[in-house]
Formats: sequence, structure tokens, C-alpha cells
Amino acid sequence: MLSEYLMIGEITKPQGVRGEVKVRPCTCDPDRFEGLETVYFQRDEAYVPVRIAVNRLAPDAVFMNVEGVTDRDQAEKLRGTLLYIDRAHAVELDEDSTFLTDLYGLRGIVDDGRDLGKIVDVMQPGGNDVYVFQGPLGEVLVPALKSVVLAVDLEAGEMRLSGKRLDEVAVFDED
Repeated sequence: MLSEYLMIGEITKPQGVRGEVKVRPCTCDPDRFEGLETVYFQRDEAYVPVRIAVNRLAPDAVFMNVEGVTDRDQAEKLRGTLLYIDRAHAVELDEDSTFLTDLYGLRGIVDDGRDLGKIVDVMQPGGNDVYVFQGPLGEVLVPALKSVVLAVDLEAGEMRLSGKRLDEVAVFDED
């Protein structure tokens, strides 16, 4: 089942003495923070809406104020807090794209019948993402190439893969 909330950033530290915080974006497009007025903090099993004011964007950071946080000590207490949005306010993806969080747990099924197990990580080394499967064949690293990934079916919880291309480009655990 898809999560109703998507992580978009993490508060890394206070910025200045008036309660501003620095956020590390966890999104491909930090500009998505522009105009954002509400984020969610996860508190136990609940997601709590919090009003924010985005002050400025940098290539690798977002600087913002959180409602009710007026000094450095209060801002320090937010260090490590993850920021979420609900799916209703998520950016629209093109047809061939999926939120990374939705890939975790998908079962890798190869068209020749092999079962790669489940996606446990998505590495982003630059260039293509690499899906890390853990299952009956051990750890398998699969580059995110259209010639390898035949289909992603979030409803069925599966990623279907081309066996021929997989054998050419994947890295199989040698255990």
C-alpha cells in the first residue's frame, strides 16, 4: 500500500538566532519548496501539519521558519526532523516516473521466472539510479534502465525485468 505522505526534506540545523532552520531537500527539485506553506512532521504514527515560511533556496538547501519556532534553542530541537507532504500536494510526475519511496518493497520478477526478492535500497550515484534487491539470489544490483525494467506495477507490488538485459548489466552477489 502506498504511503499517504512523501518525505521531501530533513532539518539539518538551526540557521541564525531567530528560529530559522536549514533543510536538506530529499527531492530531485528543491524548487518544489517555493510557495509551500504546510509540511507534516511524523509524531509516532501520526502526521502533524505544521505551517512554514520558506525564506530562500540554495542548490543544496532550503532555509525556512517553522511556526512557533522563534529562537535558536527551539530550532535546535528540530534537528533531524523529517519533512513530509501529503500526496495531494506532491509534484506531478510524468508517465514513466515513480516516487522513490514507492519502489521500496517491490518484488523483482524476471521474465524468465527468476525472483530477485524485494527492493531494499535505491542508490543514486549520479547517472542512472541502481535498485538493490535482496532475495533468493542474494543481493542483486540492477541499473534503472528502460531496457532492463519492463514495467513497474505499484498495485501488484512488482517490478518486471528483462532477463536477457539483466544478465548483461546487473551485479549478482557472489556468495
